[in-house]
Amino acid sequence: MRIAVVSDIHGNLRAFEAVLADLRQTSPDLVLHGGDLADSGSSPAEIVDRIRDLGWAGVIGNTDEMLSTPEAFDTFAAQSRGLETLWNTLREMAAWTRDKLGDERLAWLRGLPHIQHHTTLSLLHAIPGNLWRAPMPEATDDELHIAYESIATPTIVYGHVHRPYVRRLPGSIIANSGSVGLPHDGNTRASYLLLDDSVPTIRRVEYDVHAELKALSASGLPHADWVARILQCAVPQMP
Repeated sequence: MRIAVVSDIHGNLRAFEAVLADLRQTSPDLVLHGGDLADSGSSPAEIVDRIRDLGWAGVIGNTDEMLSTPEAFDTFAAQSRGLETLWNTLREMAAWTRDKLGDERLAWLRGLPHIQHHTTLSLLHAIPGNLWRAPMPEATDDELHIAYESIATPTIVYGHVHRPYVRRLPGSIIANSGSVGLPHDGNTRASYLLLDDSVPTIRRVEYDVHAELKALSASGLPHADWVARILQCAVPQMP
């Protein structure tokens, strides 16, 4: 069986459309989404509507929760002092995105589960019980084991960190699908994960970054210039 995991689209419609075209070539039997669908991009409502129309099952991401349950974000932000500029920037962007999504789409995001189990695969956005914390690719095998020891399936896939990788541990595989719409690994191409009979492969897909930058500039999203800088270099940075 062939399963694709598409995560961290972040409202980037051009990257998403390029991944859809690649999925038509790879022809997975099942596509799952890993959350963080709408925030920080030019086309939040369009992305949510397309995924709902496609019928993809998936999980809630931290920014999905930030949009649909703002008080949960405030609780997290209060635990991380010294980052007020970042938190205020995210709040302004989230307010714009909520307005674009409307109540019904926000309710749908709020109802997404925290984990999906499918035969030998488990999918979640970050780590069990915390949508905002997840191991980086440099994590040790022991750190990965501790993070996901509560999950019994032999393959575990998550998103959140926007840096794809595959790690084979004794008796299990842990993989990050990377980000479709906002990569952080220095590679501007969209990323998703394809599992072919449980063998994982990272797929990188070219898309028209310039067209997305134009759409972002015209969208009215607050701090669009910050997002644009990240899209152009695929490296995280402060606003």
